[in-house]
Amino acid sequence: MKPARLQHLWKKAARTKQVLPASWRVYHSPPASPDGLSGVPYDTSFANKEIHRPVSVPEQADVVIIGGGSLGCQTQYHLAKMGVTSTVLLEKHSLTAGTTWHTAGLVWRLRPSDTSIALLGHMVAQMPRLEEETGMEIGWINNGGLFIANNRQRFDEYRRLSTIGSALGIENQMLAPSDVHKVHPLLNTSDMYGCLYSPGDGTIDPAGLCSALTRYCTRQGAKVLEGCGVSAIETEEYRGSRRVTAVVTPQGRIKTSAVVNATGAWANYITEMVGIHIPLMAMKHAYVVTEKIPGIEMTPNVRDHDASVYLKLQGDALSVGGYEYNPIIMDQVDRDFPFGLFELDWDVFMCHIEGAINRLPALEKTGIKSTVCGPESFTPDHNPIMGEDPRVRGFYHNCGFNSSGMMLGAGCGWQTAEWIVNGRPSLDMYGFDIRRFNPELSANKEWTTARSHEAYAKNYAMVFPHDEPLAGRNMRKDPLYQELLEQGCQYQERQGWERPGWFCLESGPAPALPYDWYGAYDTPVHENHVYADNLKKEYSFDFPPHHSVIRDESLACRTTAAIFNMSYFAKYYVTGPDAQAAVDWIFSNDLQKPEGSVVYTCMLNNRGGIESDLTVSVLEPGQGGPCDPSFQPPITRHSDGVRVAGFYVAVGGGFAEHVKAHMANAIQDRGLNVTLTDRSEDMVAAILQSLTSTDLSNETFPFGTTQMVDIGGIRCRALRLSFVGELGKAVWLGAAHYPPGDLVTVYRLLKAAGAEFGLRDAGYRAMDSLSAEKGYKHWHAEIRPDDKPQEAGMLFTCKLKTDQIPRALWGLEGIWMNGAPVGFVRRAEHAFALDRMVAYGYVRRPDGGKVTNAFLREAVWELDVMGERVPAELHLKAPFDPQSRRLQGDYGELDGEVVRAAV
Repeated sequence: MKPARLQHLWKKAARTKQVLPASWRVYHSPPASPDGLSGVPYDTSFANKEIHRPVSVPEQADVVIIGGGSLGCQTQYHLAKMGVTSTVLLEKHSLTAGTTWHTAGLVWRLRPSDTSIALLGHMVAQMPRLEEETGMEIGWINNGGLFIANNRQRFDEYRRLSTIGSALGIENQMLAPSDVHKVHPLLNTSDMYGCLYSPGDGTIDPAGLCSALTRYCTRQGAKVLEGCGVSAIETEEYRGSRRVTAVVTPQGRIKTSAVVNATGAWANYITEMVGIHIPLMAMKHAYVVTEKIPGIEMTPNVRDHDASVYLKLQGDALSVGGYEYNPIIMDQVDRDFPFGLFELDWDVFMCHIEGAINRLPALEKTGIKSTVCGPESFTPDHNPIMGEDPRVRGFYHNCGFNSSGMMLGAGCGWQTAEWIVNGRPSLDMYGFDIRRFNPELSANKEWTTARSHEAYAKNYAMVFPHDEPLAGRNMRKDPLYQELLEQGCQYQERQGWERPGWFCLESGPAPALPYDWYGAYDTPVHENHVYADNLKKEYSFDFPPHHSVIRDESLACRTTAAIFNMSYFAKYYVTGPDAQAAVDWIFSNDLQKPEGSVVYTCMLNNRGGIESDLTVSVLEPGQGGPCDPSFQPPITRHSDGVRVAGFYVAVGGGFAEHVKAHMANAIQDRGLNVTLTDRSEDMVAAILQSLTSTDLSNETFPFGTTQMVDIGGIRCRALRLSFVGELGKAVWLGAAHYPPGDLVTVYRLLKAAGAEFGLRDAGYRAMDSLSAEKGYKHWHAEIRPDDKPQEAGMLFTCKLKTDQIPRALWGLEGIWMNGAPVGFVRRAEHAFALDRMVAYGYVRRPDGGKVTNAFLREAVWELDVMGERVPAELHLKAPFDPQSRRLQGDYGELDGEVVRAAV
């Protein structure tokens, strides 16, 4: 039937909530002619291109890229820009096959992340450059974008986007409803609260872009082979791991040391060839293309998040789509589905229709020209999967783009090329790195499916500072889980671990219940979900109702005593003949220390960027067991005098795989005789305040040391260190060596002994506040891989003046110096001992000169908080206990010191 038969069905379908009759549906099989492109809104396509299958393939290549879509073409292009032209791109069918050819091609430049903004900016900057390089029309249309806010909270979210956009030089405007018609005269503004306008947004023609990219590459000597699939990937043993050696195709074998998997929804077919699995799911994702709409030409693209709909300009028509709560999840995509589409399920797509008509009333009288429903790849956190896989050296991921592969393609192709050539990307790509996932969770299909569904369903939800997932919970629990749950613990999830966030004493036990899929797929919604209800109270850009609870936990740590369960920390031992050489190479601080020393240090990449901050303990041989291992006694080499010892590495569990991979890679690449042992599942921890027969005085147990202690007859490892800036001890127990009940026993002993001192349970929300107050840095917040240690030394602390109304800060606020934007806030917390907001960020000089302390002191500072500039005060040292006297047990001048720092 003809698409015109669908005229005027929008309103009727939305009103009746009925399934459209089957005779009104348009089923799209692979197009057979240029006139039958299934309604995909582009003038060109590779669908009907005659494929000349290669007779042979090159014998060798520096890099082999699998997949001829947006990401594959962009990776090859950026490698060529870096001078690497001995590359081969293999596409089983023809360019753009898979998901690229049917993409909507939207580009939205504003994101709640400076990394994402940089990636998107790289795409926009590439368009005119690529046209000049190739002489081809790319199909870039710069028509701008509008973000519609239907309520105050959504408007606040957009003001945060506007703030970081302005700080990074992205033109944008906050518009009142009365001003929206100036940029889009057809929109209904009667129910708008406001709007964010981004003039630099636009759309891309995927076929035009991929054609231009491959033209540039082949002119530089790179090879693009269509009609050439991959049948196998060969690997060899590499110092305890494996690495890529060749790619096998029906046309021959290509020797190579680097393979890039850019196959989108088909990615796990390729990963299976090297024996690994990544957390990626395929879902059916759809949009419809309307008939002509008078007056729509060159109006901005529209995102109405609360209506779960986008309106993308398509010449004199629109593409309309969104993200529903009940997407169709595919077990897997057929291996051979290059240019196919699925029949649109109107039961699923129906949720977008009413919102679309409300926002653009002209749609009520506009027909649907065609429907587009194709496979897309989605991940558990709605971010791509990129980088070298630590399990197979030389195997790189560049897939899982959650329907954003076109807009992120240039930036992620650029960073993948840097990953391959330089060893690490230049931007902070941790949020996209495969190493952010625990391999065991990645292989768990139920976890991947549930988390990917929730990420899809919440894609248009507001991004709040302390959101937590409801899907895939309770995967990794320590022995104290139930004990703390009974104490009112509100848990957070990190790498599958349930870790204490804060303690809601009034609500009682609040476990995360089995995932109810938000009611999708006929799943009953939980009627009484205390955990989810408590989370909803978090959803604010102001201080949440339980702000006072976190304050009490924080002040208890400062004034009386607090106990933190840190069992989720990753725990590694580095032992063997080359252990000393390994830690000397991997870590930035001096680890030529006596046994019993605890050293705070960083790991650096080959650019000098900070890959993590953590603690390393130098150990003497023990009696055996997870917390007291026995290993070869330290020896001294006669040749260089270097001592060989055992080392214990502890780092936040959220970055466990990242740290482990970095250490393992360094050990492998230098050929060191070292054993790296992961005891994260075997050891658990708690902060000790008192209760042991061991002398814990400053004289016998000084700061920065570790020793074995006895607590209630249980032998434990204690570390004298602090994450909050107080005189504290951390006790580590070996759960594999001792019954799990021992941890509960020690916890109860500590609680009983601390009762007279006011000891209370505390969580990571309090620890975040305390560490910010003290000036302790958090990796991937104040310090990241794109920061160098010397830059991190310039961190400063800002607070509002005492006569200002307190304002909640969450990060992304703009930093203004002498009336000009010079940076943005990376991390912000409320410092309860100071009763101030504390913010950390990096700044640049407007004139490009060197940033010095003298220069910083002379400036007038402000923070841009959702469009309002508020005065801020500079601190070049931590505002709380800047001399670190408390760590030495000196509390004599506490009050005066706090007052001086806070004024």
